[in-house]
Formats: sequence, structure tokens, C-alpha cells
Amino acid sequence: MSDPRAPWTPSTWRGFPCTQQPVYPDEAALDRTLSEIAALPPLVTSYEIEALKAQLAEAARGERFILWGGDCAESFADCTSAAIASKLKILLQMSLVLVHGTRRRIVRIGRFAGQYAKPRSTATEVRDGVELPSFRGDNVNRPEFTLAARTPDPQLLLRGYERSALTLNFVRSLIDGGFADLHHPENWDLAFVKHSPLAAEYQRMVDAIGESLRFMETLAGGTIAAMQRVDFFTSHEMLVLPYEAALTRQVPRREGWFNLSTHLPWIGVRTSDPHGAHAEFCRGIRNPIGVKVGPDTTPEALLTTIRMLSPDNEPGRVVLVSRFGAHRIGRAFPPLLRAVRDAGLAVTWVCDPMHGNTETVVPTAGEWAGKSVKTRKFGHILAETEQAFEIHRMEGTVLAGVHVELTGEDVTECTGGARGIADEDLSRAYRSQVDPRLNYEQALELAMLIARRAAV
Repeated sequence: MSDPRAPWTPSTWRGFPCTQQPVYPDEAALDRTLSEIAALPPLVTSYEIEALKAQLAEAARGERFILWGGDCAESFADCTSAAIASKLKILLQMSLVLVHGTRRRIVRIGRFAGQYAKPRSTATEVRDGVELPSFRGDNVNRPEFTLAARTPDPQLLLRGYERSALTLNFVRSLIDGGFADLHHPENWDLAFVKHSPLAAEYQRMVDAIGESLRFMETLAGGTIAAMQRVDFFTSHEMLVLPYEAALTRQVPRREGWFNLSTHLPWIGVRTSDPHGAHAEFCRGIRNPIGVKVGPDTTPEALLTTIRMLSPDNEPGRVVLVSRFGAHRIGRAFPPLLRAVRDAGLAVTWVCDPMHGNTETVVPTAGEWAGKSVKTRKFGHILAETEQAFEIHRMEGTVLAGVHVELTGEDVTECTGGARGIADEDLSRAYRSQVDPRLNYEQALELAMLIARRAAV
């Protein structure tokens, strides 16, 4: 493990064991692409990063609540105005529900504008006796099972940068243009508002907030400008380290280095080794850092990671994202929670009820009868969320937020929810290339549960 006080540069990670990196056959082409990216403008600013860190510290004290969500993996094809607006709409709807239920300000973090890479369990995939590199996301290679498609292409890193910039530009334009104005939540409407079993409850919340807003503005004698826009931050799993290093910069009038590819990079369970390259890279950047925590995480490794990332015990610096599964969280989570609490370490805890609940089913009817399909049961997602709240309550700690994979589209990828999606329904609208996501109704139902539970 590196010394948390040792000298650091954006390239010191190269001296550490590094996993989940694509193998580029043409190193010279990779270097040319990275040099081009390094000369381009940053995607986010250090001011935004510091603002997020302050809000994460407030959430750890129970003063805010974090809503962190988006696609499991973005695709270049979905960099469209409709797809981006739909994701923004469902996150705004969920945050409105959470504001109403928790009476707290919401920290909104999107899994977008850079979530173009995914970790893989194996480096290669075999089909019909043919072995090729695994698909690692649109900024690494392509999903088609051919040698040309699966060979990592450095130009895709540049395409990923460009689409991240386009997504961020559109999100910022929408928000600055009043899209998130609480005076007009009808702008966020998705189809569910007209026919969902949850429509009436959601509409009551919208009406209650509108009435409260009109009352406050009557007292104030004018429009409350703060209700016309919101902060929105970006995040992605930090996997392809050469790309991250190319966008890591020093900025005027601030000390240290900032990864300006995103506001909140995170380390997944496959790259969380405190002795590895990803942890070493994160050690030196000033961003808040997310760390996934799962059933295989040991208290010793977790404490080591936190102390390495935050030697000064800085509030808002380390965000621990628990992901155990509904059947394991009750046994595996409390020892880790107690170890961090008893060590007096300043962290922000977030519950990810998605990744630990992934399973494979074989529908017995419908188009996919007899085929294996990856899905998640909505009941298990709710159960893990509920248990996370209860465990934090019992241990005297704060659950500061939730982290969910979702989409604003009417997909059928997770079973259960208000409409009772069954295994046989999955083939109707299963669009994810990687992990199953909550659809807009399921996401809103989860927000309503969280709002009720967080208000206790």
C-alpha cells in the first residue's frame, strides 16, 4: 500500500497492480488519443467539485439526503435529448418526493456523462468455441461478437469524452433554463402520471408542495428564485485510468489535483484493493471518492482504504456505498459499520440496494421461455433499503442517501413493483446491455418508500 503522505502525480498509479484495464494493441495510437484528450477543456470545474463535497458532508450529518441514480452503463446511442431528459425527469420526480417526505434538501447525483465503461468478471468471452475480449463499455470496445468490434479502440475514449460533454451541456442548459423549476413540475411528467397506481399519491405531493410554495411567496412578496433551479452533479465508476489521468488537472488558486472528468468518481468492488492502482490514483485527487462496500469487504481493508484516501479525516471526502443484497446485509453490514464508527472516521454512507440483488431467472412462458435472463426483484431492493435504514438506526449512524440504477423509460428489466412485472414480462422491453434497471414507476415507488422511512 502507498503512503497517504507520499508524493503523488497523475501517473504514480502505474507502479501499482492494476486490474480491469483494456489491452490496446496499438500503444502509440492510445498515447495520441490521450494527448488529444489532455488538451481539451475539462468536463466539470473544481468549484462544482468542492460544492458537492460540502453537500456530502452535510448529508453525513443528516442535513441533506443524497439521490444518486442513472443507467448501469450509458451507451453512445442513448446520447439523445429524449433519453437525457427522461433520466433527468425521473430524478427530479424522485427528489420532489424525497423533499416532501424527508423535509431535507436533496443532493442530486447522476450516473451519467461518463458512465461508458463497465468492469467484467472475466477478460474474455467464449461463444461456440470462439474466444474474444469481453465487452467493457462503449468507450472501450463494441458489443458485437467479432474480433474487430471487441478489440479495444482508443478513439472510443475520445467519443466518450465528446458524448459526456454533450450530455453535460444539455443537462446544464435544461436546468439553467428553468426545467427544474418547482413552480412547474408538470414539465417533468412521464407517462405514468396518467395511468400509474402511484399517480394519485404523487399528485397529492405535487399539490402540497405547490401550495406551500405559493404560501411562502405570498409572505415573501415575490418569487423565490432558489426554487427555479437545482444543483446537479455527475458521477461514474473510475475504470480506465489513462483516460482519468488525461483529465486530471491542477487549477488556478486551488491546491492539489482535480479529476475534471466528473464530480464524483467511484471505485467498484473489483478495483477496491487498497494496495491497487485505482486506490492509489484516488489518493491524490481532491474530488470526493465513492467506494463500494460489499460482503467480501473486510473491516481491516475498509479502514485502510478510508485512511489512505482521507488522511486528514475530511468530511465529505469518502462516500461508502453499501451493496450486500437483501439476504446478506443484516449479517455482513453491521460489523463494517461499527468498525468505521468506532474508528471515528468521517464518511458519508449511501445504500446501493441494486447490485447485491442481481439474479438469473429462466422464464417458463413468453418470448424468452427457457432462456437465462439477468434481473432483480423489486421486493428485494425494497427489503435491502429498509434494512439499511434500520441498521443505521440501531447503530446510531446516518444513512445519508441511496444509489440506484434506473431509467426514465418504460422498461421491463426488474420484476415486481406496482404493476407486478413477472419473469414472463421481461422480454417485452428489456433494453439494458449490462445490468437490469428500475423503470420510472419502480423508481418512484422506491422514492416513496424512502421518503416514508427517512421521515421516521
